[in-house]
Amino acid sequence: MKYFLLFIIFFHSLLYSQKRTTVDSVAYYSNLVAENINNNKYKEVLFYTQKSIDFCKKNNKTEAEATQTYKLGKIYFDLKLYNDAIEILNKSILLFNTISTKPNKKVADAYYYIGLSHIAKKNYALAENCISKSEEIRKKLGIRDKANLINLQKGILSKIKGNTTLASTIFNAIIAQPDNKVTTNTRTEALYQIGTIEASAKRYNLALNYFNRALELNKKTKNLDQKSNLLLAISSIYERMLDKTTAYTYLKQYLNLKESIALANDEKLGINDYENFKETQRLQETLRHEKENKDKEKSEKFSKLISILAIAIISILSLLSLSLYKNNIIRNQTNLLLKEKNNELILAKNKAEEASRARSEFLSTVSHELRTPLNAINGITHLLLEENPKKSQMHYLSSLKFSGNYLTTFINDILEINKIESNKLEIEYINFNLKQLLGDIQNSLKEIATINNNTFLLKIDSAVPENLIGDPTKLSQIFMNLINNALKFTNNGTVSVITKLRSYQNDNAIVYFQIIDTGIGIPEDKLKTVFKSFSQGSVEINRKFGGTGLGLTIVKKLVRILGGQIKLKSIVGQGTTFSFELNFKVDSKPIAIKSKIKNYDPAIFKNKKILVVEDNKINQMITRKMLTNKEIECTILDNGEEAIQILKDNTFDLVLMDVHLLGINGTIATQQIREFDTTTPIIALTAISLDENREMLLSFGMTDVITKPFAPEDFYTIIAQNITNS
Repeated sequence: MKYFLLFIIFFHSLLYSQKRTTVDSVAYYSNLVAENINNNKYKEVLFYTQKSIDFCKKNNKTEAEATQTYKLGKIYFDLKLYNDAIEILNKSILLFNTISTKPNKKVADAYYYIGLSHIAKKNYALAENCISKSEEIRKKLGIRDKANLINLQKGILSKIKGNTTLASTIFNAIIAQPDNKVTTNTRTEALYQIGTIEASAKRYNLALNYFNRALELNKKTKNLDQKSNLLLAISSIYERMLDKTTAYTYLKQYLNLKESIALANDEKLGINDYENFKETQRLQETLRHEKENKDKEKSEKFSKLISILAIAIISILSLLSLSLYKNNIIRNQTNLLLKEKNNELILAKNKAEEASRARSEFLSTVSHELRTPLNAINGITHLLLEENPKKSQMHYLSSLKFSGNYLTTFINDILEINKIESNKLEIEYINFNLKQLLGDIQNSLKEIATINNNTFLLKIDSAVPENLIGDPTKLSQIFMNLINNALKFTNNGTVSVITKLRSYQNDNAIVYFQIIDTGIGIPEDKLKTVFKSFSQGSVEINRKFGGTGLGLTIVKKLVRILGGQIKLKSIVGQGTTFSFELNFKVDSKPIAIKSKIKNYDPAIFKNKKILVVEDNKINQMITRKMLTNKEIECTILDNGEEAIQILKDNTFDLVLMDVHLLGINGTIATQQIREFDTTTPIIALTAISLDENREMLLSFGMTDVITKPFAPEDFYTIIAQNITNS
């Protein structure tokens, strides 16, 4: 009986202990918080979150306290109580930093929501600082979970600062991403933001287009705050366009939605609930201070007992302090000097970055603006050469054609370097056949090899896998630049391209490349400078052989981007060797070898109808002449609005659409055409800039892209291919 009673007492104590642990714990309060969020009872949510924080403080669980404090700050943010959100989230950051100075995802999230709170309060400088800190921590951690959201906020801040060009670039990049559950809300906001930019520039039709696209995407997200902003923006546009009836309709929808949002927010947490919670918190803080004061009084009494001993120790230490005083003064002076130098370095760094950005933007703008007149020069030269000019004129026209081609190459090289230095060059990972790629390059350069009476050899290791995964476009650029240089600086010699397999393990192949020539060679004192922009061996070499001095700069940067390092060996009078290694994935499925044939049957053009949408009169004339020379019926328009209307009423075999048009630009016009015509090929004509790319243009519904200035044969080939495919 005695043992039975002991067993009952022990069992009861165990149950009580388990129950207490279950009730008073972080997990218990977290479950109550989640339950009350689902029931929309935010008064209880705040209460139990604070209970969880108090429990963590009482039990010295600093990491859990930091996490729960972060959650409380996030709840305040969700309730749009931004002052409280900023205060509490900053507390959570301090708590996390007391645990560890290493990067932490929750610290990154806290900075992100503090940044959004500052944006809501219009403290834009503070917001930009917090968003940057969040991005920096995420980069250190190697996570990209909020990359789109952070880019969106950077775009919004750029727009607020007046840098609408940068903001538009960011928003367009977000819009161009594929639609999915993760990106829908961000893409909607980007469409809204770029719509406001267009509205500010008084491009009301374009602004409406963006707002309506955003409103359509918003149906998927059910973001009511976002929807209310869109309704108000659309109402404002119609009011500016003097369509009062439509403006009033959208304004009424906006006011009704705003009222329902306010009612929903009041249901979450009424003003009385919030004030009561804050009053309770103030009372608890007061009690905590009173307890701390009592503890302080006890410690002061104890301190008085120690003070007598302390005086004796201080007397001894004061002698030592005198000797340290002078050292301290010297140290402070040194620290002040270091601080001044550090500030000078930061200022110099900022100036250098600003100069680099300005240079990049200037070169991009200049190269872009030169393309349109250069297209006219090359086009007119081609037309004059086709019209059987006099023998006395042939020399001048040939020189003009050479100069145009040279300038085109120079502009393309500048734009390529700008893309690399602006980190706007992305690596592709696609299947390609290395032997076919090198064979095509050899065939395309045979004519250049014969000019200097050179032998061009291609030696490919039979062990190199045929079906690799990598970036064939950038690899082609590397080889074209290196082989062109080798052929240019070699006379009556040999240029060899050698490919060897270094290793092949676990579907990874390391391939070694060599480009060897027996040309003039490079002096030893110039070996370190040949890879710099606009640099060649000497002024005499530049005068004799020509060239921009940008080819090797591009090669070095592209090899580095692909994960390799280019090496150079050269002896004057004996030749030069460039070498590098690259790592490729190997595809288990072999790919078919396709021969690149640019030939076409001219008969395909006869009696075809092509619509040209181009607002430059000279380009209109050139394009018309080049098309009519191939017996093509040509219709010219100078704006996107008329192009949309004529395609509704007429049928064309193909459309050549300039991207940059007055009014509705070419991309928006194409997008609207695709709503009723999905089959007619639409080819973009663009003097492509640093911020444009082929994928972005195709995303608007364009079938293909012709870049100005274009080679006539490329122009005809692309048109022939698209007519054939349609």
